[in-house]
Amino acid sequence: MHKDHKDAASAVAYSIGDLAKEFDLTTRAIRFYEDMGLLQPQREGASGRTRTYSARDRARLKLTLRAKRLGLSLTEAKEIIELYDSPRDSGAQLQKFLQVLAQHRQQLEERMQDIQMTLDEVRAQEKEAQQLLRKLQAREST
Repeated sequence: MHKDHKDAASAVAYSIGDLAKEFDLTTRAIRFYEDMGLLQPQREGASGRTRTYSARDRARLKLTLRAKRLGLSLTEAKEIIELYDSPRDSGAQLQKFLQVLAQHRQQLEERMQDIQMTLDEVRAQEKEAQQLLRKLQAREST
């Protein structure tokens, strides 16, 4: 991590390596999030190849990874993060966030029900196969 000094105040800046190390990501993943518009680093150096990430970029990356852990798509994550970046009414932003979370929770609950039904079917098939195997083994032993 290095610091940029501008006027009397100094702003914390991060290299792509700093963020990769802190969040246990590859630099390729960070560049992907940049390509998705989730991060907007400053470009410096010859031909703008050196990326410098701000505290805002770091916070957006942290929120992106949190949304990903919740199972949200990157598009959903971006939409939510951009709501918080905009100067609009925070009540409307929270309503949208709750709406996205409720929809995602419903999808997860439906998937959980599907998985439970599949598990029940697997258990029934296992039980049936065990019974058939016992019958087969009983016949072979007589």
